Amino acid sequence: MRTMRAAILAVGSELLGTDRLDTNSLRLTEALERFGVDLERKVVIGDRRQALAAEVRRLVADHDLLLVTGGLGPTTDDLTREAVADALGRELVEDESLVEELRERFRAFGRRMPEVNRRQAMVPTGEVQVIHNARGSAPGLRLTELSGTTVFLFPGVPAELEGMIDSQLLPWLAERTGGASREMVVLKVASLPESEVEERIAPAYDEFGRETISVLAGAGEVLVRATATGADGERRRRLAQMEQRLAELLGRAVFARSAELTLEAVVGRLLAERSQTLVTAESCTGGLVAERITEVPGSSDYFLGGAVVYTNRLKEELLGVRGATLASHGAVSEEVAREMAEGARATLGADWSIAITGIAGPSGGSEDKPVGTVHLAWGGPDGVSHRRLRFLGGRSRVRRLASQVALEGLRRRLLDDPGE
Repeated sequence: MRTMRAAILAVGSELLGTDRLDTNSLRLTEALERFGVDLERKVVIGDRRQALAAEVRRLVADHDLLLVTGGLGPTTDDLTREAVADALGRELVEDESLVEELRERFRAFGRRMPEVNRRQAMVPTGEVQVIHNARGSAPGLRLTELSGTTVFLFPGVPAELEGMIDSQLLPWLAERTGGASREMVVLKVASLPESEVEERIAPAYDEFGRETISVLAGAGEVLVRATATGADGERRRRLAQMEQRLAELLGRAVFARSAELTLEAVVGRLLAERSQTLVTAESCTGGLVAERITEVPGSSDYFLGGAVVYTNRLKEELLGVRGATLASHGAVSEEVAREMAEGARATLGADWSIAITGIAGPSGGSEDKPVGTVHLAWGGPDGVSHRRLRFLGGRSRVRRLASQVALEGLRRRLLDDPGE
């Protein structure tokens, strides 16, 4: 069977600016990858009817499947229905049953349907199926062209799109591809450069093929993805072999085997398993580590709290950092970081502590302590350990990377500590 060829078209002038990300295309891509569909093109286009119609016409001619998101709302700049009808040479007609469905939806919320919403009940003539929207007012559509190309029109609201993917697109793909034929595993690595990850996993390229493994770098985190295709049994066997081999090559650098699992969640699980507690003492990160930890549900079981100590006075008064240490070495130093970790653990009464002091920038650096210099310390049952690093980039990047190293450092120490 020939592999299905697909394209994604994201509609909306706001997507061409700087304040809105096209996350819908990523979700659609996941669905296509799951069923082994060959995604050849992604296009983002503004709300211009003629340009949109021309793009639809071009994509329909070159692909078996076209997924369109956005432009199905009730306002005058929502032009997807009109443009698609133009591209396919069809007329738009009002579907009375859809009009009544929209009215009923508004009545359920105790409101009258504005007449402008009737635009959402306009449907192209020809072979078309309405996709009902359980999460919003904009129905989706599925059209089949004479050439055999199928066109899905989805709303741009992510939650509404998600519902239609689950109820309509995934079953449609499963029926036409024989079920999932491509699967992926993800291994996540923290605080290692992309080049070192690449070097470690190089043997796996020869064993499984370079095209089956990809490395994606982010801020303080690297994702290693392995993909396998084919019949169910063979695909899963090969995927398990790839995951095991990559885990062997990366060793303890792997903190998760799921794209959804965060470093802070892994650290929290390790603390909970050991019935141990954590406190934080932060200067340049301004509470970012504590924020990340408390993003995890149930973190109150192991996280006691933290101190944000930007000034020397608070470092002394809240954490017991000695004035002589600050005077001799400065706030950004190994000595102060160690005393912060000791003071936080002793004063707040936890098993573990994380302390961070540094220069996030853009100013405040010197020749000896340039911008990006960060001192991290971890207090634990066996004393205090320290690490000095310098991160490149802007203020937010320095803070993010510092928080990542802080959490990864604690994870490594928890693995070394057997607990009680």
